[in-house]
Amino acid sequence: MAPVTSFFADIISPRFNPAAVLDLSEGKKVLVISDFHMGNGSRGDDLTRNGPLLKDMLEHYYYPKGWTLILNGDIEELQRFSLPAVQKHWKPMYDILDRFNAEGRLFKTIGNHDEDLIFEKTYPYQLYNAIRIETGIIPIFVYHGHQSSKMYTNHKNLIRMSIRYLLKPFGIRNISSARSPHKRFSVERQAYAFSIKNNCISIIGHTHRPLFESLGRFDYIKFEIETLCRAYPSAVGEARRRIADEVKALQVELGKLKRSERRTVLRQSLYGDEFPVPCLFNSGSSIGKKGINALELDGDQISLVYWFTQGEGKKFVSRGGYKSERIRGTERRKVVLNTDKLEYVKAKIELLGKH
Repeated sequence: MAPVTSFFADIISPRFNPAAVLDLSEGKKVLVISDFHMGNGSRGDDLTRNGPLLKDMLEHYYYPKGWTLILNGDIEELQRFSLPAVQKHWKPMYDILDRFNAEGRLFKTIGNHDEDLIFEKTYPYQLYNAIRIETGIIPIFVYHGHQSSKMYTNHKNLIRMSIRYLLKPFGIRNISSARSPHKRFSVERQAYAFSIKNNCISIIGHTHRPLFESLGRFDYIKFEIETLCRAYPSAVGEARRRIADEVKALQVELGKLKRSERRTVLRQSLYGDEFPVPCLFNSGSSIGKKGINALELDGDQISLVYWFTQGEGKKFVSRGGYKSERIRGTERRKVVLNTDKLEYVKAKIELLGKH
């Protein structure tokens, strides 16, 4: 296992900023979402596709329902665009964020693409390296995740200059760990090691890959197939046919994932040959081709959710029989992909983690 970086050690040190602590036991509901990559509205603006969907879900769902919003890094794309240009184009989005902020319901961490905000004296929102959430069950640390990358930490200025002055003029979109399976694995492994060592939950962004209880979609499908195969012998009639159809559909999806990732990476695991410790979660990103992933913390449970526009969502959502919740008067829908009790997550971390 790779050594834990000094950043992760600093997260749990006594020097940790107490102003960046949220207490879920007080009844707060928290949405963790990341990687907007807001630009200036040009062809290279990654949020152009999902901007209207993101605006609707924040303005018409999470704000009126009293949710607290954690923006977990890379909200502004400042490696390619200036902050004034971003603020001008996305003013309606900032108007919504202002409402959350005015009520003390907005927390924002720094990512590698918006780190320059620390030099902006007039920026309206408080910025943090990490946020600790007290759940009354198990501590949760929310941080972007780029801090574990040696390439970024050692050469961030060179990377920033290359993106802005070499890649941007050619219309090349983000090149980061989100594009590289090997870099994604490295970032996730570092955060996983930190969480096991400290018996806590980490929620990251940065890699754009949704994770629930340390499992990506590829690993989760394998576990899901195994569960269905165990249920198949005792099933009868329609239930048996449904299981058979579901296994076939999952095999097809597994094949697609194999083709989209390098085989060497798929053979690697965050947890080696051991049973996965469910200590790492990733909220995904807001710039997916077919929708937006995020994490919800509500009372004593954590959920991975997926937002999409009716008719444009991922096929496995409609195939899997997920129940969707719709924003009234729109075609915006939310489904819960995975959910679990924090007590169960804590028990598995204590039993399976390394002490």
